[in-house]
Amino acid sequence: MRQHQFAVSLFACLTALPAAAQVGHDHRHPAGESLGRVHFAVTCEPGTQAAFDTATALLHSFGYEEARQAFQSITEKDPTCGMAHWGVAMTYYHPLWAAPTPEELAAGKTAAEAAANLKARSEREQRYIAAIGTFYARTDTLDHRARAGAYRSAMATLAGDLPQDEEAQIFYALAVLGTAPPNDPTFAHQKQAAEILNGLLRDHQDHPGILHYTIHAFDYPQIASLALPAARAYAKVAPASPHALHMPSHIFTRLGLWDECIASNIDSAAAAKRLANRMHPGKASFDALHALDYLEYAYLQQGKDSKAREVLDEVSAASEFDEPNFAAGYALLAVPARYALERRDWKGAAALEVPAVSLPWDRFLYARGLPLFASAVGAARSGDPTRARGSLTELEKIEMAVEKAPPPGPYDWAGQVASLRLAAAGWVAFGAGDNAKAVSLLTAAAEKEEAVGKHPVTPGSILPAREQLGDLLLELARPREALEAYQASLADAPKRFNSLAGAATAAERIGDRTRARRYYEELMALCGDGCERPAAKKAQAFLAAQ
Repeated sequence: MRQHQFAVSLFACLTALPAAAQVGHDHRHPAGESLGRVHFAVTCEPGTQAAFDTATALLHSFGYEEARQAFQSITEKDPTCGMAHWGVAMTYYHPLWAAPTPEELAAGKTAAEAAANLKARSEREQRYIAAIGTFYARTDTLDHRARAGAYRSAMATLAGDLPQDEEAQIFYALAVLGTAPPNDPTFAHQKQAAEILNGLLRDHQDHPGILHYTIHAFDYPQIASLALPAARAYAKVAPASPHALHMPSHIFTRLGLWDECIASNIDSAAAAKRLANRMHPGKASFDALHALDYLEYAYLQQGKDSKAREVLDEVSAASEFDEPNFAAGYALLAVPARYALERRDWKGAAALEVPAVSLPWDRFLYARGLPLFASAVGAARSGDPTRARGSLTELEKIEMAVEKAPPPGPYDWAGQVASLRLAAAGWVAFGAGDNAKAVSLLTAAAEKEEAVGKHPVTPGSILPAREQLGDLLLELARPREALEAYQASLADAPKRFNSLAGAATAAERIGDRTRARRYYEELMALCGDGCERPAAKKAQAFLAAQ
């Protein structure tokens, strides 16, 4: 009952957003528009207030580098402004991304200490500074998770003591999300954060942080639809932010709204490239690469393989980066794997390797598992058992290394790599003729993947393990079980091309022509009559014969 009341309350607030903000068909925006409306009152020199508000708006849309420069500019105009140093420290803590690198941690710690040493003019500001100080304190004895929890606790006290301070509530909601276990089936942290944001939304419908963090709170298959109004509003509210243009596609992807996902990420990638050209000429934008991974995923679900190829070519051309972080590295490896595997180009997948680019792969070793997974699956399915076993062995080494030194933060990257290894091992077993072992391994892969969930860096699995299980069961002439697997996959990842095609084939094989027709119709609605994939040709033939 409480969950139902919460959903009704949230829906009422979100649907009260301005109608123009909810239109889902036009995501084109002129450059240089708004970042949304933020007012974070501080006691620094009066002439810096507008700049502080702008810097905070950038911070809320994860424009960390721009926000850092804006806060640093304030310190130059008012060297006594402790809150400007607070802002700099905040830009080095990315609650929903990866943990700070050692260099970022040191820079953030320096900024937090500078803020504390300046003795802010108000108790309120001193408490904000003290809160971020807890994240940078005792870095030699406390790990990232413990320090993130300490910051969340400090923000909980601050928000509780200052209930009328909207920014305290918003930053506390973000801290809650930043420490939320992604595999909690009750979504307790996410709902807590959403309730905080929901209480502010009606009076602050153009606040970028409220909309942004609401989307993150509901970026899960079971509850994504609740954030659709916020998703459609955010890009309208903050169109000058590349991340704000991209972020709605998290919800569009969860719901299979591919046209909106494509429009969102075309805009985001273009904005990110403009920003990189201004701030880092000649460098590839990590924000653009992140958007391109989501764009690739959407094009492939619509069978727009020529468009997907254009994205692949653009991503593959990247060699130097504005910020060599995990989002850049993940996209660089995910896009080629998606392009090969989604199109069933097994030989192309088998040949994939880590590109020779300058990225600190040791910081995101888990990403290196993607081409190894693709290679193992591609080789196993194209009759190259030697290469399949070799890639699987290398993937096992990646899994052991990530298990030994798991990346900081709440997400279980070791579990994610384990799901890839189990799935790849299943196909290797299938290639070796051990069908029972193959089914067991792919079932375990699906269970592991579903328990771990997805990280926000990715639009979805390179290939959903449950979908792969359906593919295997079809190969083994077990269509009824295959249909169940495809249906389960579609419940988590709706309107996926290959899950629909597999479900249609399975339904046809068990003689359920009604369900087969429904799935084939959904497939053709995705890709249209011009789709060249074999599954689309099969769907056209089936529907024409009815």
